[in-house]
Amino acid sequence: MYKLRDYQQQAVDNTIKFFQKKREPAVIVLPTGAGKSLVIAELARIARGRVLVLAHVKELVEQNYEKYISYKLEAGIFSASLGKKDCDQKAIFGSVQSVARAPDEFFNNFSLLVIDECHRVAEEGATQYQEVIKKLQERNPTLCILGLTATPYRLGLGWIYEYSQAGEIKTDKKRFFKQCVYELPLWYMIKYNYLTIPVKVDIPVTCYDFSELLEKDRMFTTAEVEDILKSQKRLTPFIIKNIVDITEKYNRKGVMIFSATVKHAEEILTYLPAHDSRIVLGETEMSDRNEIVSDFKKRKFKYLVNVSVLTTGFDAPHVDVIAILRPTESNSLYQQIVGRGLRLSEDKKDCFILDYTGMGHDIYAPEISDKRPAKDTVPVQVPCPKCEHVNDFWGYVDHDGVLIEHFGRKCRGAVQDEKTLEIIPCGFRFRFKLCHKCGSENDITARDCEKCKAVLIDADAKLKQAKLSKNFHVLTPDRITFDERKDKNANSFLEIRYYDFNGEYVSEAHFFNNPSSVKKFNINFLRSHLRRPELAVEFTSPQEAIKYQKLFRLPSFVIARKQDKFWKITEKVFAEEL
Repeated sequence: MYKLRDYQQQAVDNTIKFFQKKREPAVIVLPTGAGKSLVIAELARIARGRVLVLAHVKELVEQNYEKYISYKLEAGIFSASLGKKDCDQKAIFGSVQSVARAPDEFFNNFSLLVIDECHRVAEEGATQYQEVIKKLQERNPTLCILGLTATPYRLGLGWIYEYSQAGEIKTDKKRFFKQCVYELPLWYMIKYNYLTIPVKVDIPVTCYDFSELLEKDRMFTTAEVEDILKSQKRLTPFIIKNIVDITEKYNRKGVMIFSATVKHAEEILTYLPAHDSRIVLGETEMSDRNEIVSDFKKRKFKYLVNVSVLTTGFDAPHVDVIAILRPTESNSLYQQIVGRGLRLSEDKKDCFILDYTGMGHDIYAPEISDKRPAKDTVPVQVPCPKCEHVNDFWGYVDHDGVLIEHFGRKCRGAVQDEKTLEIIPCGFRFRFKLCHKCGSENDITARDCEKCKAVLIDADAKLKQAKLSKNFHVLTPDRITFDERKDKNANSFLEIRYYDFNGEYVSEAHFFNNPSSVKKFNINFLRSHLRRPELAVEFTSPQEAIKYQKLFRLPSFVIARKQDKFWKITEKVFAEEL
């Protein structure tokens, strides 16, 4: 019999607790090597009805089945490619392609559906997954649906579920999977020696430059990647020589090379030792692929090149070098690729990570769904002043790692009612756009007010309108100055000047001589200019504003309107609004 690790038991307990109160599709996120098969085994053992475990490729079906029966549990396989169509066992492991074509009687008496690599499940439409789910739910409307994945974030789609058990709303958009009931971070597995240590090796040679792909904020096309590789073709032989040199110098045992395209993979193979290298492509015949993978596991050759076919369902514990030559769309996919080399093996102390993409992914960093605003920004943690939830945003830190500025817009924190599991969002906005009609706070990109539905003028429209008018001036500020001045009545005020590259400037004045003026400054200037808008500060004098001027940021544009001989600032546009 088997024994669950603490985190595996917690995953099982959380799943049971959730399905006792709700029958909405849920997700468990486990990294490579976390032992998902044990979680499946325990859930199948305690399930009252039958259990169907689906996967998209036969390797995963077979792998999950073999591990399940190794625990002395009975199960069947329903997969044409594996030559079996069992129907009677309590637990059935099947390929979605075969199960979708199964006879109607196959779908009776299932109480739990487990979907491995569940990020592949489409949102809607007549996919094979949806066909299977529909047939199962027609026979059992209270069917429990549980997804398992190591990559819950997909570029172009975002998070595959809506709410995390950590108390965080991942997306406001509708998703098939409603909640993540348990998530285990990769660092936990490494810290507690369930996985080997990844060592990111500093690469002395030049990396590929895939930076323009990141700006598209969507899945990359093969043509786009091949165009970039074609323009940087001279780098490939140097990169492969570096991989071989490191492998030989440090006596590495197994090297997996992740290439970007088929052409790229074939080119890579020409630079590797011919007697010690093989390649696996999507078009590789299944029998040939099985033989290649089997020989690699038996250490008959050292270098295995592949194109997006060995990121899942592949288990070769001796691998101690992961070479990444393909652009990865998300940090979680990067972590999954790295995970191919982190399984424990005898005499294996670590795994070298050789990253030649220059994309800056971090093995331990959280996935941040917001678009990265600049290349030099880093993941930062920002506590919400309202609910204290710690948000992961992009931002800047100083040399000591202290947060200087962040680009978060809304707190993602939420609480869940223990009885009803109703999710109540925090709703605090770090940055917002005020409705001119009702005064409600809206997202800075909103076109309509969430409350009164009034049309909100977007920043681009304001800029276009101002540039077309003779009575308006649009200034692109290069620096900002804060000075204390006095009016003709000797009243002190704060003058703020915005200078452009040519030294021209527009200015605004703020008085602090009564509560109304103080409030006006704090509402009209402070909240939008603070690098960290969550800071609960209130300035009551020009001296305070001057003292802490490093806390303020520059707008991208300042719009001023001509009034007699002067320009009066009417609008400021910040980077996140564009």
